[in-house]
Amino acid sequence: MWSLFAAGAWMPLAPAQAQTRGLPPITAVTQESGGPIAAERAALHLEHADLAIEVLPASHSILGTATLSLRSSAALSELQIDLDRNLPVSAIRIDGKSLASNRWSNPEGRLRIALPRPLKAGDSVTATITYGGTPHVAVRAPWDDGLVWSLVPGEKKPWVATTAQGYGCDLFWPCLDFPRGEPDRVDLHITVPAGLKAPSNGTLINVDTLADGRTTWHWRARSPNPYSVALNVAPYAELQATYSSRFGNHFPLQYWYLPAREAQAKELFAEFAPTVDFYESVIGPYPWGDEKLGVVETPHLGMEHQTINAYGNNYRKTPSGFDEIFQHELGHEWFGNQMTVANWDDFWLHEGYTQYMQPLYGQWREGDARYAAMMDQFRLAIRNRAPIVSGKIRTEEEVYEEAKGGPGQDIYYKGAWVLHTLRYLIGDAQFFEATRRLVYGRPDPRPGNFSPRFATTPEFIDIVKQVSGRDLGWFFDIYLYQAQLPELQIERSGDQLHLRWKTPQDRPFPMPVDLTVDGERRRATMTGGSETLTVPAAAHIVIDPNAHILRRTDSVEAFQQWASQH
Repeated sequence: MWSLFAAGAWMPLAPAQAQTRGLPPITAVTQESGGPIAAERAALHLEHADLAIEVLPASHSILGTATLSLRSSAALSELQIDLDRNLPVSAIRIDGKSLASNRWSNPEGRLRIALPRPLKAGDSVTATITYGGTPHVAVRAPWDDGLVWSLVPGEKKPWVATTAQGYGCDLFWPCLDFPRGEPDRVDLHITVPAGLKAPSNGTLINVDTLADGRTTWHWRARSPNPYSVALNVAPYAELQATYSSRFGNHFPLQYWYLPAREAQAKELFAEFAPTVDFYESVIGPYPWGDEKLGVVETPHLGMEHQTINAYGNNYRKTPSGFDEIFQHELGHEWFGNQMTVANWDDFWLHEGYTQYMQPLYGQWREGDARYAAMMDQFRLAIRNRAPIVSGKIRTEEEVYEEAKGGPGQDIYYKGAWVLHTLRYLIGDAQFFEATRRLVYGRPDPRPGNFSPRFATTPEFIDIVKQVSGRDLGWFFDIYLYQAQLPELQIERSGDQLHLRWKTPQDRPFPMPVDLTVDGERRRATMTGGSETLTVPAAAHIVIDPNAHILRRTDSVEAFQQWASQH
């Protein structure tokens, strides 16, 4: 997801959307995504979700039947499935047999189904859940989640989208609302009114036209994040092309857009191929080349819905020369969809990496000046109010909301700067090898030789150690697990230049420092966290002239304080 800071600073709000029409608020259980998972929920693995969902824009409602094929790693007597109680259940079948209505309940947004027979460890069960109603409405998508019921600008035709990263998949389908609740496979059968289209995740299997003109769109996707399963409905037009990858494979590029915006859509579509080539050249193969690279225009800013990324940036121009919303969300196909964190606490690996891909793309396109300008902009957004990793199991909101003690936007901007400094410390070859190992689980990815994977911050730290041959625990301890930035104390006494790193609780921080002395480049190795250099007393000294190191500076803090008051 794109950061709130960037959207507030640069981006217009999405088109007006429908209000909640008096719906009851979602419960705390539904609003919570991830966090500590009870053993009986963690034991479930969703092998296949077959979702038949009819979207009814006129009544702002949906009708759904979800057939969930589950396997349990422990003995269970009931299933606990996440589903917003605004979508009441009318029928449940277990392994094809109807269940009496007194055998299930959903008072708080966690559907409890008493099984007709207990499961043993290793057993499978199929639950078919029929449900429907008026789902929660997103008031300010994508930061508030739910259904977006909008109208095509200048027309009265429906324009509908889902967004569910924060509150979770249970806003519109029965699911396991935590990262490891990811299904192995999803089949989506999306029925929409005549004249509308329903692009979604994965591969289009077929489109059936019903007698009254409604159409049912059947999509099939492998291993989508629970929150990235998406509904998109509008009278879309489509642009498509075949991409020839540098890895020898070919896959479709597809963009569904509002027809009145064809000229802008073609301009954005022209960015697809070069952006993919950037990611493939610096990271590795597009992970979903057996399905598609899809983007759909939405009435909200954007979201990383696997193979059908939401785009709602209104084709805004930026000095970087590329559409930063499109580029960011596409990056999540690698950092978020191929490599998924098992705990929201590690979400900086999604957002920090994807944010860092933007100045890297600027550098790839134009050179060092664009990279430096974008990194400088990111630096001004870092808040340092909480560590970006807590070491605990957290919910999405505990990470994204500063009011709940989370790092908030620092998982984007500080995360990007941590990676920028790490790249300086270990060099490009080791940095990008560590990145590939994180994303693909191997250093030599090729189409067909890798699978989607879960990752953690400790695993990433270990990968960096393996690749670099150095224990950089001190680096990650300061930048990830502490809020306060290291400060470089600088003193001059005659021909002596004294440098010392000041850190919280005087933690070790032997970060080398580049400097220029009358234009001559030198390096302080800072073994032990300090060093004294002999320099001419009158020499002009510039510390860290290329701004490689994330550190506390008076000038940034003074600007941030001034900006908060103006």
